[in-house]
Amino acid sequence: MAKVAFLGLGVMGGPMAGHLARHGHHVTVYNRTASKAEAWVKAHGGAAAPTPRQAAEGQEVVFACVGNDDDLRGVTLGNDGAFAGMTKGAVFVDHTTASAEVARELAEIASAAGLHFIDAPVSGGQAGAENAALTVMCGGDAATYARVEAAILCFAKASRLMGPSGSGQLTKMVNQIAIAGVVQGLSEAIHFAKRAELDVDAVLDVISKGAAGSWQMENRGRTMNAEKFDFGFAVDWMRKDLGILLAEARRNGAKLPVTALVDQFYADVQGMGGNRWDTSSLIARLEK
Repeated sequence: MAKVAFLGLGVMGGPMAGHLARHGHHVTVYNRTASKAEAWVKAHGGAAAPTPRQAAEGQEVVFACVGNDDDLRGVTLGNDGAFAGMTKGAVFVDHTTASAEVARELAEIASAAGLHFIDAPVSGGQAGAENAALTVMCGGDAATYARVEAAILCFAKASRLMGPSGSGQLTKMVNQIAIAGVVQGLSEAIHFAKRAELDVDAVLDVISKGAAGSWQMENRGRTMNAEKFDFGFAVDWMRKDLGILLAEARRNGAKLPVTALVDQFYADVQGMGGNRWDTSSLIARLEK
């Protein structure tokens, strides 16, 4: 069992830190809204700290799951940042979905300070975090990853080192590209089935057994048909992720016409007031 810190107790970070505590780790938490950290400690034990630096002091591993590149720099750098409090040789594991550039930047800064850095974005949404069923894609060196894999598996069903720093974030971008296209295709399929006056549940039941089957169809098809979008991964978060990966595509020359189009469809959903709807709400713009 290790002494660890967890920075960021949102809908993902809170449950992830909770699983670490349930596996016997002593967890010190930090959250920008201090009352949320205090509530977490009441529920799970451990301790709360007023700054990332104080949370990180004396810890073997510091985990983070915050909003974006700037939030990540905010909890790592500066006098109150985690890097300033970490002991040489300690590991920082970042579960934020951020850019590959910031992952490489922070890995370099950490290395210069005698620290280690793993970029480790996750897939599986809020339900995955709550049920310890996340998939984690990691970037960094093999020896450092080996030190933290067991702790990651406290809240994940799968974790894999994908390559050097930034590789975890790049793999998460691949994940989001694949999801965007599948959800749009499923939305159009259900919309067509309804217009054709078919029994949508029956259609989904039969086609899910063949080549059209997918996680999205199994887990979101019927809720999409019922126009239930109050769970999972929010449209605002997906647009943030798509913005990051489309910027990366402009740098590396990848052609992503479908992904760029789906990003604009999600902008339409935001315009309908669906900022916090689940990403399966793409169908709502077809049904309006």
